Amino acid sequence: PQYANTRHNVGFLVADYLAARHRIELRRNRFRATYGRGQIGGREVVILKPQTFMNDSGDAAWRVVQFYKIQQTDFIAVYDEMALDIGVIRLRRGGSDAGHRGMRSIADLLHTTDIARVRLGIGAAPAGWNARDWVLSPFKPVEREKVEDMVARAAEAVEWWLAEGIEAAMGKFNG
Repeated sequence: PQYANTRHNVGFLVADYLAARHRIELRRNRFRATYGRGQIGGREVVILKPQTFMNDSGDAAWRVVQFYKIQQTDFIAVYDEMALDIGVIRLRRGGSDAGHRGMRSIADLLHTTDIARVRLGIGAAPAGWNARDWVLSPFKPVEREKVEDMVARAAEAVEWWLAEGIEAAMGKFNG
């Protein structure tokens, strides 16, 4: 709860947005996560919010992938990215973790870097801040509108991805 409104938790905002929009209750507790099952655009989905520290989120991802026999190509990670300005989203079909320890944990436990992802810009740490303190800080009031817009666009990007595929989603949202 103490990290609920921090930059590091912006992926959960997208999960909550998608869940509310598609009436998916995120109340089940298993896999070291809170999750819910439902449909988005006619496709069966599991929305997962790991309840571990971010650096261990791969454990929850691995558990749900194993239990539901989710194909690697059907897994999408949504997470914060300091290398992107606040409010910017970028979709990628895979690649390195770029220093994001949560993404590294997921890649390590799923044994691949070919993990689809939606990266959410939270901006670089200001001078004098270390990365840990920055990602665990709340958004400033002046940033709220950009964050709310980013969350809505990221949710739309996931919906688009599920309906039209990665190429179409990347073309539409990586502009």
